[in-house]
Amino acid sequence: MPGHFEPLPDGGAAVALDEVEISIIRSLAVQLLELIGPGPAADAPDDPLAELFAEGPSEPPSDPVLQRLFPDAYSGPDVEASSPEQAEEQRAYSSEFRRFTENDLRAGKRENALVVIRCLDALTTAGDGGAVLKLSVPESESWLRALNDLRLAIGARLDVVDEEDTDLLYRLPDEDPRKPMVMAYLWLGGLQETLVETLLP
Repeated sequence: MPGHFEPLPDGGAAVALDEVEISIIRSLAVQLLELIGPGPAADAPDDPLAELFAEGPSEPPSDPVLQRLFPDAYSGPDVEASSPEQAEEQRAYSSEFRRFTENDLRAGKRENALVVIRCLDALTTAGDGGAVLKLSVPESESWLRALNDLRLAIGARLDVVDEEDTDLLYRLPDEDPRKPMVMAYLWLGGLQETLVETLLP
């Protein structure tokens, strides 16, 4: 079980994590929460309907990580190759789509990161500081989405765009300052892949 998820009889998943691994995942999840932000309800805690009717931003975020986490709905090579009028129309569609969906997307990503933190905080560690993390099916699904978000965030910082970029990461010399981030990116990818396998029917 070390280093990868395995299925549990009840349909959940389990993985053995050492103290350092627990600390890394928790720290990354906290950083993701800080990056995503507290949400509109934090601005109006006395109004339970505030978040329901709040409109989100209409412009894409300036941070490259947030751009990767919350991409434009209408973008890509087809849009870029279209006429200026069509491109402007697609930008307007993206803006409108973002305004009505981004708050919900942020709330979902926040909740997934919180599930990760709560699960790690509930662990009972052994004498060596390690523990076996056992997840229910709903927790496994939240973890899967959170691991994906963490990899997207790290990938954005590393300028990973496609598989060729990922292949280059394996060849980075040990003295490269990006190496710890690369190791985290690849390790989280392994966790994500094995977690997907446990959720397959």
